[in-house]
Amino acid sequence: MPALVLVEVSIHNPELYEEYKKHTLATIEKFGGRFVVRGSKTESLEGEWNPERLVFLEFPDVQTAKDWWASPEYTIAKNIRYRAANSKMLVVESQ
Repeated sequence: MPALVLVEVSIHNPELYEEYKKHTLATIEKFGGRFVVRGSKTESLEGEWNPERLVFLEFPDVQTAKDWWASPEYTIAKNIRYRAANSKMLVVESQ
């Protein structure tokens, strides 16, 4: 069953975050993933949720998404992101 990775990002170092983005695409593609949403404009319909940046990724399944997140290739990018932004990330089964 496909899986989505949902990421809410608050960027505090935009220049460094651009470096993170350069490293990320190849790691996602290596694990059969793709971007579904990548920083598009959002509009709150209910509540006070107003994320600065949202990213949705799709992978073949939850385990593959977890393997991507823990991979040496993504760890390099992830460590850059840790220095450039604060993030929240979930993986969920899709339909």
